[in-house]
Amino acid sequence: MSLYRSFQSQEEIDANYRTDIGLDLPAIMRHFATESARVRKELPCRLGLKYGPTRAESLDFFPGRGGAPILVFIHGGYWRLGAASDFSVLAAGPAAHGIAVAVTDYALCPAVTIDEITRQNRAAVAWLWHNAGDLGINRDQIFIAGHSAGGQQVGMLLATDWPGQYALPADVVKGALAISGVFDLRPLRHSWLQPKLQLTADTIERQSPLFHLPAKAPPLVVTCGSAEPAEFIRQSHDYLAAWRQAGLSGRFVDQPGANHFVAVESLADPEGLLTAVTRELIAEAST
Repeated sequence: MSLYRSFQSQEEIDANYRTDIGLDLPAIMRHFATESARVRKELPCRLGLKYGPTRAESLDFFPGRGGAPILVFIHGGYWRLGAASDFSVLAAGPAAHGIAVAVTDYALCPAVTIDEITRQNRAAVAWLWHNAGDLGINRDQIFIAGHSAGGQQVGMLLATDWPGQYALPADVVKGALAISGVFDLRPLRHSWLQPKLQLTADTIERQSPLFHLPAKAPPLVVTCGSAEPAEFIRQSHDYLAAWRQAGLSGRFVDQPGANHFVAVESLADPEGLLTAVTRELIAEAST
């Protein structure tokens, strides 16, 4: 009997969902941390702004030009690792074009569930909308992006009932970029991650964006690298196919030769692919 799709064992699932196979993950994360520290020194920023009552609910804010659009970036780490400070470098690309960036922190599993992580990132978007005046951003130009676990969070933010839950406009998010996300959590219950994530059938149903396609949504860009594990590529294509089948606007951006970590790096480059995609989303929302 299969555990998920054609996978018969945890070993098969792990081989298709581990992102560090063949890579020096500690060295990759040291690189991100070093470059992020440099960016925090070079760019104006306000660190650790509280968007909610718990200790983890804070964000690092990189201002743009007055009345700028803002990109809210949600980091990855399989919901159990990472911090906003590790990914400050990804603000560099958009900031070079006057776009404000907020990199969110959130509590990690197993201290909290993925449900709570989703609640926190939704709260961050709501806080930014309410505090747009003080931050010098345009609250009618909020865009979201996320990498890996952050890609799953992008899907859940797009599925949010903003009027019903937050008394915000239904279109509070004007565009979205999901980078190397996991949109169907079912295989992870059978993976090496389960002791940390403690997924239940109910959590999987609630937190799989594939099962929660909104009736209306802003344009979505889905992207991943061609050198990523095959399941990441399949999940991205399957989610986008379901998105389009629901009548929603979306497109795929391929990244030939990019692995799971390279796939997000071009946000750090003012002339990078994902910086260009972000600018396109903003331009599209402005027409």
